[in-house]
Amino acid sequence: MQSVNDAPAAPPGRRDFLASNRGGGLYSEAVSQPIGSAIALVASRLGLAPTVLSLLNLGLGLAASAAVVVLAPRVASGSVPGWVVGLGALVAWQIAYAFDCADGQLARVTGQSSPAGARLDILCDIAVQIALVCALAAVAVAYRPATPAWLVAAFAGTWMVNLVTSVMQSGPNPMSMVPSRSLPVRLVKLIRDYGAVILIAGVVLTLVPQWTVAVVWAFTAINGLFLLASIAFSALPHRRS
Repeated sequence: MQSVNDAPAAPPGRRDFLASNRGGGLYSEAVSQPIGSAIALVASRLGLAPTVLSLLNLGLGLAASAAVVVLAPRVASGSVPGWVVGLGALVAWQIAYAFDCADGQLARVTGQSSPAGARLDILCDIAVQIALVCALAAVAVAYRPATPAWLVAAFAGTWMVNLVTSVMQSGPNPMSMVPSRSLPVRLVKLIRDYGAVILIAGVVLTLVPQWTVAVVWAFTAINGLFLLASIAFSALPHRRS
């Protein structure tokens, strides 16, 4: 007769997956990570590997951004309803990011974490964000053909600051310029929360796509200033010791 101690362990539940998340900001923790935990739960029941979720993030993110790039001239000319394209991109980007949250949860809870899987996750994130930058730049140029080339280049370059610093934060010696988790600080940090950022981008594309060039200016300035602040912070004598 099988004893209670010999009974098979219960499969992990949604709370187990959510408890393993690594945050990402106020919006990501409140919205993206919980959705990711539901995806991770379904994936575990289906026996899917974390890499499958990483590739779904890649495919959906690339497809949504490619559609925005292709349709940008038609949206600007009025031949295609901008709200349809914008809303579709908003939903697709959010779901893709939820898959990105889910792959790590699934890997950690089911013991499938590996260096190869971590590399694939990062590479997929880079590809998705490059496509996102291309989509926003395409809409900005479609509405404002005189948009300076240097601005588009600076926007693309500084955008990757968020991704690079996120990877650095997950290393063996993570640090933050403002470690406080108070609500006011976390609200300010929403501007660097990827889930919130793609929400802003999607809302602008849906409601006021002609303002996309302002989004390009804003994030170029924000990410550029953050990069300079991070360099200064890292150069402090007590940080080099």
